[in-house]
Amino acid sequence: MASILSGRAPSLLSPAIVRRRLPLVGVFFVISVGFSNLCPPLPSPFYLKTGSAQSLPSVPLLSTQSADKTSPAVKMEANSDTVPSIVVYVTVPNREAGKKLAGSIVKEKLAACVNIVPGIESVYEWEGKINSDPEELLIIKTRQSLLEALTEHVKANHEYDVPEVIALPIAGGSPQYLSWLKKSTRD
Repeated sequence: MASILSGRAPSLLSPAIVRRRLPLVGVFFVISVGFSNLCPPLPSPFYLKTGSAQSLPSVPLLSTQSADKTSPAVKMEANSDTVPSIVVYVTVPNREAGKKLAGSIVKEKLAACVNIVPGIESVYEWEGKINSDPEELLIIKTRQSLLEALTEHVKANHEYDVPEVIALPIAGGSPQYLSWLKKSTRD
């Protein structure tokens, strides 16, 4: 038995075995230490109660600090250079509709920038029927305070009966970009 074990020991430490098994060490480390010990706790306002269960936001595993130490990333707290900001998703049926809507949003200073992402496929239920349609996605960067006005603008200028308008908070980012976002939008 000892000769069998000693005969196997070198093969257990072969480079191929170590490469395949090494990610498991990381998994066991995270499980034993726990995710909560790897990331700082979030402030309590981010915990939202929904019914009887409590929802917790996803916790970033990467640092929000920039690699460039001369210009660190900032958290989105209102100060003289930035304002609380959001990213808004709006789908459109085609490129022409997207360019028209994006142009009117920026012209009205309801957003600093709108990206048009082509080639998405949306699968959804509408009027009791499952649909699958090609669409394009508008990614709109704006002030949180402009969400209501932006939503009304989209509803008034969109061909869908119920256009998608989904807002996500911007937790932080480049100070220069966030300052530009503030200067490029209306109060």
